[in-house]
Amino acid sequence: MALEQRAYGNWSEQDSATGDERQIANGLGWFSIGLGLAEVLAPDSVARLIGVDEESNRSLLRFYGMRELAAGVGILTQPQPTGWLWARVAGDLLDLASLGSALNSEGNDRGKLTTATAAVLGVTALDVMCAQRMQSSAAQNGHSSGNVQVSHTAFVNRPPDEVYAFWRDFRNLPRFMKHIESVQDLGNGRSHWRANTIAGKTVEWDAEMVQDQPGSVIAWRSTESADVDNSGTVRFERAPGRRGTYIKVQLEYAPPAGMVGAAIAKLFGSEPGQQVQEELRAFKSIMEAGEVVKSDSSIHSGMHAAQPPAPGEEIQR
Repeated sequence: MALEQRAYGNWSEQDSATGDERQIANGLGWFSIGLGLAEVLAPDSVARLIGVDEESNRSLLRFYGMRELAAGVGILTQPQPTGWLWARVAGDLLDLASLGSALNSEGNDRGKLTTATAAVLGVTALDVMCAQRMQSSAAQNGHSSGNVQVSHTAFVNRPPDEVYAFWRDFRNLPRFMKHIESVQDLGNGRSHWRANTIAGKTVEWDAEMVQDQPGSVIAWRSTESADVDNSGTVRFERAPGRRGTYIKVQLEYAPPAGMVGAAIAKLFGSEPGQQVQEELRAFKSIMEAGEVVKSDSSIHSGMHAAQPPAPGEEIQR
């Protein structure tokens, strides 16, 4: 088991396209959203904080706030948000130019402006560093920044042939993929999919197999008429010591509502990477236990004791 955990850890590290850079980028994304909201909703307070006239800078600060919000959403929703990070750098330079101009204007608080300038310089250095490292990582891994890309790995204590066979029967997919309503096998490597979006809308598409190696690889892509352009690969690799299977899932898709839809999904907890991780956890549970194992809190509503229900006690659902 220790060997399996070490191997799983290595897989996870490789699946994280940028490691520490991704964490820094996420931090910068949330910083952008926080600053953007402040500038849009409370421009006068921001103006007082940095030491400039409120009335004459109100519209400019709101414009800068919209720019920050766009950058923050872009960073948080793109697997490789290099372009959005460089956009932040460009915005930083614009901020520095504005602060420099304000320093030379009468009636502004030079002390507050100097402090604000120092803070922006520090953020600019962080933006540049993260953008450079993210760009280098993207080039090394060949990632693009268009559609949403997701990659996750899970360990299942079953042999690859068995794991592959269960997944290859697409009728099983709705059992562990909550957003999938149904998958119909059309024959000749084609299938028809129905799925629910976060907004409750049903989307449908046809898909075709592009690779199918029993016990090893399943790969597909949507056809041109699809509501959702998507493609993916699932690899089944025998774990060291022949003690199970590592499943590596790689997906790429264009959100039904574009990147704005992906942004809303991520900001409200339905981020695609999280969803795939949960689905792989459910798949592992089905393969190993025969069903999706739920925690005690998932079958009770409200406060409850951490113990099984007594005989005859009804479980609230």
